[in-house]
Amino acid sequence: MTTTNSTSPRPNSRRGDAQERGGLLVEGVTLTLGDGDATITALDDVHLNVAPGEFVAIVGPSGSGKSSLLAVAGALTTPDAGRVLLDGVDISRANGREKARHRREKIGFVFQSGNLIPALTTLDQLRFALDVAGKRADDGYDPRELLDRVGMGHRAGHRPHQLSGGERQRVGIARALVTRPAVLLVDEPTAALDRARSDDIVTLLAHETHEANVATIMVTHDHDVLHHCDRILSMVDGRLSE
Repeated sequence: MTTTNSTSPRPNSRRGDAQERGGLLVEGVTLTLGDGDATITALDDVHLNVAPGEFVAIVGPSGSGKSSLLAVAGALTTPDAGRVLLDGVDISRANGREKARHRREKIGFVFQSGNLIPALTTLDQLRFALDVAGKRADDGYDPRELLDRVGMGHRAGHRPHQLSGGERQRVGIARALVTRPAVLLVDEPTAALDRARSDDIVTLLAHETHEANVATIMVTHDHDVLHHCDRILSMVDGRLSE
């Protein structure tokens, strides 16, 4: 299944150069989970190429392998076969320390609920992400400017419990982008939001993907927001198809 947003500024012709231009390339990845009779094939010869500035959605039933693909692409899980190139570097066989460095420096994660640190203000969430990545504001985005860009500058001094669900997601997106990652991995960003806030969040993701020139993969069950994406892929039984 494939759908392309007719208004997208990122034509599919750019997909082929993801490896050269610093996007994400997944080649022939297979991943098995479990042991003995309980073994399942979570990913079955998966190929995926996402260019910088391209917003790709992956849909499919629960248990189809979507989360496993994010884990492999995010250097959280090592595949049994195949390789994963992030910003032109093969991370699939890197050691634990190297993978942790790639996650800090090259990958941004956006979680279902924002996954913010309760004790930190909105501004400090972004500052902390820069510190963990070993970067300064001039190495990434200026935290205050980025908060303004996602419409959260006026909430810079607020903590997560003082924010709405949509506001927490906006902060989570800003935090994921502040280090200027090569790849943005987004897991069900609208699961806890109403229709209007869901559309706002995915509109923002699409805009920031193109503005920041980041390769973005969004896993979602929300078919109402798919028109914002440049491509839509389907995953069933560990196999990815267009």
